[in-house]
Amino acid sequence: MPEIKSMASVTQQVAVSALRAQQGRMRIIAENLANADSTSKTAGGDPYRRQAPVFTPAKVAGAQGVKMSKVMPDQTEFRQDYEPGHPSADAKGYVKLPNVNSLIEALDMRQAQRAYEANLNVIETSRSMQMRTLDLIKK
Repeated sequence: MPEIKSMASVTQQVAVSALRAQQGRMRIIAENLANADSTSKTAGGDPYRRQAPVFTPAKVAGAQGVKMSKVMPDQTEFRQDYEPGHPSADAKGYVKLPNVNSLIEALDMRQAQRAYEANLNVIETSRSMQMRTLDLIKK
């Protein structure tokens, strides 16, 4: 029966790797949302640039897990508003705003939360199966 235990343990470790990846993703999304309305400190300068997590496969207990390997800046164009009196406005009166879309970030956050919850369910189910197996062995 050690095979069953090790298989459940591997399943849990893979799920934990996914939990960590989704936790990192939620942290990046929160940072994006927090900076959605920020502007540059200098006239005509670039504001906050949206960040996007990059996930890569990772070996976890001899199985395939996942990890957030890096965070890359989103290269989409900045939004621009015409506000000639703003301290961050360029010579033409335009203020660059972050390339963060709050609706997209909210949807990404919900998706990350659901993935996190799904992996928690994997861990709980795996533990439950381990306990049931042990109960069967005792009888």
